[in-house]
Amino acid sequence: MEDLEKLVIELCSLPDETPWLEFKHDNYEPDMIGEDISALANSAALCDRDYAYMIWGISNESHDIIGTNYDLQSIKVGKGKVQELESWLRMLLSSNTEYSFKKVNINGKNIGILKIRRALSQTSAFKKVEFIRVGSYTKKLADVPAMRAQLWDKIRNTNFETMVCKSDLSDVQVLDLLDWEKYYDSIGDSLPSSPEKAIHYLVEDALVLRQDNGLLSITNLGGILLARKLSRFQNLSRKALRVVRYYSNNRAGSTKEYTSDVGYATGFEQILQYIEALMPSEDVISGAYRQTNYSYPPLALREALANALIHQDFSISGTGPVVEIFNDRIEITNPGVPLVRVERIIDNPPKSRNEKLASCMRRLKLCEELGTGWDKIVISCEAMNLPAPKIDTYDNSTRVILHAMMPFSHISYKDKLWACYLHACIKWVQGEHLTNSSLRSRFNLEPTYSSSISRLIKAAVDEEKYIKPFDSNTSHKHMSYIPFWA
Repeated sequence: MEDLEKLVIELCSLPDETPWLEFKHDNYEPDMIGEDISALANSAALCDRDYAYMIWGISNESHDIIGTNYDLQSIKVGKGKVQELESWLRMLLSSNTEYSFKKVNINGKNIGILKIRRALSQTSAFKKVEFIRVGSYTKKLADVPAMRAQLWDKIRNTNFETMVCKSDLSDVQVLDLLDWEKYYDSIGDSLPSSPEKAIHYLVEDALVLRQDNGLLSITNLGGILLARKLSRFQNLSRKALRVVRYYSNNRAGSTKEYTSDVGYATGFEQILQYIEALMPSEDVISGAYRQTNYSYPPLALREALANALIHQDFSISGTGPVVEIFNDRIEITNPGVPLVRVERIIDNPPKSRNEKLASCMRRLKLCEELGTGWDKIVISCEAMNLPAPKIDTYDNSTRVILHAMMPFSHISYKDKLWACYLHACIKWVQGEHLTNSSLRSRFNLEPTYSSSISRLIKAAVDEEKYIKPFDSNTSHKHMSYIPFWA
């Protein structure tokens, strides 16, 4: 647990305020706090600090501990003073701004501490305006263009995975926090005979860092993958994976909810088993054996879940990956939008915000080789004649939807066109072309549906521009189609 008294005393011992540290007595003016949070988050990034601090109850001049009469969490703002200040601030700060408020009593005096994470992925803003600390003053970032250029250079070269989430730890403390046994089991090595040997490969994989003072730090990569309990890592706990089961086709039905409190590698197989246990399924007796048939391909579920974990935007605060199970579909949502166009998800070279996380999860055999995940999701859904998997994007999130089996007539027109397009993509990467026959087979339709499929193909060509004829001079009977980008 963080020693808040020691932290305050150490910060008070600094001769002056810094760009990443601000002392207050009882000033809780809302706009000032919002602007300072933005400025401190940006200044921490500029100064290569993981965190910045705003502390109440400290003399701005002498740095003496004098106490504060108020509490950030109890202050109300807005019309009628009904909205909590903390909630109001989160609504007006940019989504990458993460902070936490803590209290400590030192010698009978109340101290308030706002711990602010450095700006990640983009600059921090309040009311859509960016701020920065210049000396002990808060200024608009636009008014200091030289600092703005330096800040963006820092942000572009800052990697979430390599940042430290816990420091000044002994070997034993690291091994107590991380499921190192799972790590060695996944890579196929025998368990080391001593703590020192166990630490060695964790350091090699940048899950743990050796500090100059001989102690150890755990990186965000190490914590998010191998934490025995994510709740012991303050800034990673909100990235825990949640699973919600709705017993209907909408969110109004009764629910069952579970939040995994372990690292992604530590709990991946367990969470998959939990999801499969909640999915609609049936047991089939074949001879002397009982076989469980799931409503969704296990491979598609595995890859979609791994993608959500790997490709999420860790800079977006207050949210993490969520799996929602309905009677007719599964929705997997992660923070952040794709780095490639959704239409090119199959053929484009893969891009990830978290290359080290992706690489490590592949080494730990938790996901497929780079760039093959979506191919396998689509192919496995086609093999079960399911509607095509969908990708919906929003301002700050991505949602993948896996649909359960439904009659062809019940699939929406838009989803049929999307399935047609993905079928053409899969055929192309396999060195083949979409045809009327192959699309009928994909939907498990009889030849009597040939004219319906022809109309669907024509709409995919003329309306959506998803596909195009491979050779427009070929006779209609032998016509084949390829993706628009081929």
